[in-house]
Amino acid sequence: MKKKPIILGIESSCDETAVSIIQENNKGQPSILSNIVSSQVDVHKEFGGVVPELAARSHIEKIDLIAKKAIKESKIKLQNIDAIAATAGPGLIVCLSVGLSFGKTIALS
Repeated sequence: MKKKPIILGIESSCDETAVSIIQENNKGQPSILSNIVSSQVDVHKEFGGVVPELAARSHIEKIDLIAKKAIKESKIKLQNIDAIAATAGPGLIVCLSVGLSFGKTIALS
């Protein structure tokens, strides 16, 4: 039986940092093994909208912890992940670059 790939997905396009791990189930459908989301509502509330620089900083502060939680919850070891996907757009470029850079770093580790 062919191994079903495990994919780690990263979302950082605006004001939420999220990491999910999925794998195809026996029915050929994606199965969510973990999905961890950190909202930045409290960070931006006083400004009446998303402040791109604050959003990017918040992603930088939280993305590693969120990824670790997602990996732990999924009960998958990092070395068993077959592919990494990250939001490339649309979104705030400063925020997108955090997720893309994090994904590339994991891929190279």
